[in-house]
Amino acid sequence: MKQFSFEKLTVWQKSRALSVSIYKTTKLFPDDERYGLTSQMRRCAISIASNIAEGSGRHTNKDKARFTEIAFGSALELLNQLILSNDLEYISNENYTQIRENITEITAMLDGLHKSQLNQKTNKPINS
Repeated sequence: MKQFSFEKLTVWQKSRALSVSIYKTTKLFPDDERYGLTSQMRRCAISIASNIAEGSGRHTNKDKARFTEIAFGSALELLNQLILSNDLEYISNENYTQIRENITEITAMLDGLHKSQLNQKTNKPINS
């Protein structure tokens, strides 16, 4: 089976694991949050990994960097929602701390990827 370039990126792998963690965490949220905070957090988490994947298929480094920026923004949006979930006592402090550390690690990696994309002088072919 062919493996695409984004699948090799540690930041994508960690974002994918974050999505699974968010799904498991929000499964425990109150039923009345199903279409509110639960849905929003899940979409944000998926958006991080999805934008990394989509950006990897772009032809120019500028386009790739733009999708990395979008992924970064989704990570910050998710962090905001995580903080609110903790304020509302939907998650334990331990779970909050673990997920927040994961988001912090992912945003640092996205920042590094973004800088790398902007500093590349040549464009790589798709699926490299």
